[in-house]
Amino acid sequence: MTDSDENLREILRRTKTVALVGISANPVRPSYFVARYLKLKGMRVIGVNPGLAGQSLFGETVHADLTSIPEDVDMVDIFRRSDAVGPIVDEALARWPRLQTVWMQIGVINQPAAEVAKARGVDVVQNRCPKIEYQRLFGELRMGGFNTGVISSKL
Repeated sequence: MTDSDENLREILRRTKTVALVGISANPVRPSYFVARYLKLKGMRVIGVNPGLAGQSLFGETVHADLTSIPEDVDMVDIFRRSDAVGPIVDEALARWPRLQTVWMQIGVINQPAAEVAKARGVDVVQNRCPKIEYQRLFGELRMGGFNTGVISSKL
C-alpha cells in the first residue's frame, strides 16, 4: 500500500484499536497529545511504555511491551528512534498475526522493518503522524492555515 491520501484515509477509517509504543504521561509530549486525539476520534489507545506500566492513560492500562497487551490491535503506532523499530515490528507481528498497520511517527523510518511487515501483508506508514494525517484528510486543519486539498462544507 502506498501513502496515497486514499490509502491513508482507509487506514484511519478502519482502525479501532491502537497500541501506541512510547506513550508519555506528560501532556506536552507529542505521544501524549496524539494518543489523546486518537481517543477523542473514537479509537481505543493502549499505551506501551515500561516506565509507565500498570498506570492508566486514556482509560486503558499502560503495558511494558506489546506482548503483554491481552487484546488484539489494528495498528501499532511507534514513537521510538528509527533504530529501535525492527524489534518492535517483530514483536508486533509475532503477537498479532492479523495486524493491519504499522505506523512510524514523523522522523521514524526503518525500511528493513517496513519490508518485513509488508511481506506479511501489513500496511506500513513511515515518517507521518496519524493525528496530522487525520486532520488533513478529514478537513480539520483549515483553521491552522493549511491547504488540505480536501473540500469540505464544514465551517
